[in-house]
Amino acid sequence: MSALAERALGSSAVRVTTIVLGGAPLGGLFEAVSAEQARATLEAAWAGGVRAFDTAPHYGVGLAEERLGEFLADGRRSDAVVSSKVGRLLVPTDEDVEGVDGFYGTPRRRRVLDYSRAGVRRSVEESCARLGTDRLDIALVHDPDEHFDQALEESLPALHELRAEGVVGAVGVGMNQAEMLARFVRLAELDCVLVAGRWTLLDRRAGDDLLPLCAERGVAVLAAGALNSGILADPGLRPTFDYAPAEAELRARALRLEERCAAYGVSLRAAALQFPLRHPAVAALVLGARSPEEVRVDLDDLSQQLPEELWGELERPGW
Repeated sequence: MSALAERALGSSAVRVTTIVLGGAPLGGLFEAVSAEQARATLEAAWAGGVRAFDTAPHYGVGLAEERLGEFLADGRRSDAVVSSKVGRLLVPTDEDVEGVDGFYGTPRRRRVLDYSRAGVRRSVEESCARLGTDRLDIALVHDPDEHFDQALEESLPALHELRAEGVVGAVGVGMNQAEMLARFVRLAELDCVLVAGRWTLLDRRAGDDLLPLCAERGVAVLAAGALNSGILADPGLRPTFDYAPAEAELRARALRLEERCAAYGVSLRAAALQFPLRHPAVAALVLGARSPEEVRVDLDDLSQQLPEELWGELERPGW
């Protein structure tokens, strides 16, 4: 599977490589990342054929956007697809921000939730400034779990206005749940959705309603969180699911999946990364990385050819 393969996002003119580099780790998620390491990670992704990058103001209170912007400034912007998000504005603060929302080594800024039309337009303008660009190829409403009505009535219309003005290419919503995303797909005009952790070998909730609906309506899916925060990378060593200790039942299921993969000489990690892309509604896999080695391991796992007999087992209901 090549990261250079491209797929369209809905009815928009935007096309993304099937692998999108997720920017949260580069903003210091869980631990600080130096500027040098962040750049080396981006260089490794670029060298591997990745040309799509997902970031957000939330990631390191703007640090991830700034680092991506610096990287793309070296003549790469015209070949890159940049995705960022709206719903959180950033303001300076004198407070200690180390570790807030799980990010470390960040600037002294704080997040202010704002899904209003004016807030969305300001968010896009400020993201473009941090990214050193005049447009966002993809703009997603970020985590509107408690703000569904406002996102539907103000955030998305504001993004459609910006698309008409040429400032935004594709419009969508990004969440950690599938149910509300399906509601957005039914009620709004979207090019894409980003669903995190809900279309994986362990958690297939997006397959119940969201993915069939997206396939029916031509809405592209960006699938993130394929490893469910670690349990599908190594259920024995890292039994975490959605960034919390995994329950015994989940760990047992992951170990059974690992056992079946081992029977075919395949790593669970490789199968977990490839699984989301097998659904026709999924346009790309969003993978976060904090080091060049993580990027290389991800791309190697995705390049492996897995036997169809194994997929026949893994894709059956009941896991």
